[in-house]
Amino acid sequence: MKNNNKLLTMMLIILVSLTLVGVVAILLYFQFNKGEEANEPTIDEIVESSVDIQEITTNLAGDKFIRISMKVQTDSTKAAEELTKRDFQVKNILITELSEMSPEDLEGKQGKLTLESSLKTKINELMNEGEVQQVYITSYIIQ
Repeated sequence: MKNNNKLLTMMLIILVSLTLVGVVAILLYFQFNKGEEANEPTIDEIVESSVDIQEITTNLAGDKFIRISMKVQTDSTKAAEELTKRDFQVKNILITELSEMSPEDLEGKQGKLTLESSLKTKINELMNEGEVQQVYITSYIIQ
């Protein structure tokens, strides 16, 4: 009978301990997630760390041409400064990418997302200070 009481007491202690560990883990999880939400940049910080790529006109594959401008969001103002200095390289990447694309490649939402993703990857390969977070097409005409 005493062994059963000891066993029951031991099981209760283990159960209470596991419950406490679980509660602490849940509290820590929610505490850390609150910190991540607070780190989201404000729109002012996004604008400050973004660079405008002025409108360019270039040929697409085939006989059409495109007139396009963009805004490139980086993760810091230092990265934005570097990207501003690399403007000519970014334009070169844009022209090169577009010269391989047909108007059909750029059709619809998916075509534009593909271009934005490709540009983001290629521009990030150039960057030393920080990285590109997002590429936004701000103006777009195919003729």
